[in-house]
Amino acid sequence: MTTPPAPSHPRRVRVHRPGGYHRLRLEAFTAPVPGPRQIRVRTAASGVNFADALVRMGVYAPARRYVGWPITPGFEVAGTVDAVGAGLDAPDWQGRGVLALTRFDGYAEAVVVDADLARPLPAGWSTAAGAAVAVNALTARHALALADAPAGAAILVHSAAGGVGHWLVQLARAAGLAVTGTVGRAAKRDAVLAAGAEHALVRGTAEDRADTTAYRAIFDAQGPTTWRRSYRRLAPTGRLVVYGAHGLTGGGGFRVLRGGWQYLTRPRFDPLALCADNRGVLGFNLAYLFDRRAQMRAELDAVVALVEAGSVRLPPITALPLDQVAEAHRRLENGATIGKLVLTAAP
Repeated sequence: MTTPPAPSHPRRVRVHRPGGYHRLRLEAFTAPVPGPRQIRVRTAASGVNFADALVRMGVYAPARRYVGWPITPGFEVAGTVDAVGAGLDAPDWQGRGVLALTRFDGYAEAVVVDADLARPLPAGWSTAAGAAVAVNALTARHALALADAPAGAAILVHSAAGGVGHWLVQLARAAGLAVTGTVGRAAKRDAVLAAGAEHALVRGTAEDRADTTAYRAIFDAQGPTTWRRSYRRLAPTGRLVVYGAHGLTGGGGFRVLRGGWQYLTRPRFDPLALCADNRGVLGFNLAYLFDRRAQMRAELDAVVALVEAGSVRLPPITALPLDQVAEAHRRLENGATIGKLVLTAAP
């Protein structure tokens, strides 16, 4: 095993107890040593995802299942390999720029990741770009696979200006689908149209309510309040794909009474009614799919190839320093972002 000196005084974001933005504490720690077939990445950028906010709030089930408290959020990083574990050819990895998936621990200036969930950073990509792809693009790819919509079909993408939404719109267009996107604010419509959607609707407006399109697939992480209508908007054999519930935290934080009411009144889908309606409801969480290493690596390689070929574009990226992690979460939860937020480590 090749283990050079650890990064001097690396920092990480630690959440010792669930709660608000003040729970995100920046602390110094000892850089971890990679185990067999692992690498250590000196992190330059860490992707920010909505799941990270749920981790902070204590309402993200995979965090309780796999880690517990305290915990460091973060599922994706980009940086330089500075230590290599046993079973790997050190010259192939040492000093290489990589982007990587990690199940938690990504908000840190040094992180150990499994080598089979890392790939070389493509030539010309910034580390911010490297940290802006994996989670959102893989979520979008898996959602589209579940939807199984044929070319030419009409689909609806909620939160289409966000991280996953950006990839859903672009990948769907590349597959020949007719895309309508929804946004929470009119100022975001142009970003959705620029990504390739034919139409962009502001949720809750008269234009949105007047939309009578029967969609073959609807992608909805905005619920719970949108799920019932999303289901009703499906065409026969249509599929509602759910991969989150952003609506539970609108306005900057988990509102116990409002969130609890939405949770209790969320729609229940009766299997017999699904048969009668000829519609389907599917859901997934990427955090539970980390054991599918070969599939995730192949999907990530496919996305990078599409970007390199010019078939899809990287999302708009907003970078904030690691010590502004609370501000990053605040912007994400308030719906103030377009594209992808990343945290950058100290130079």
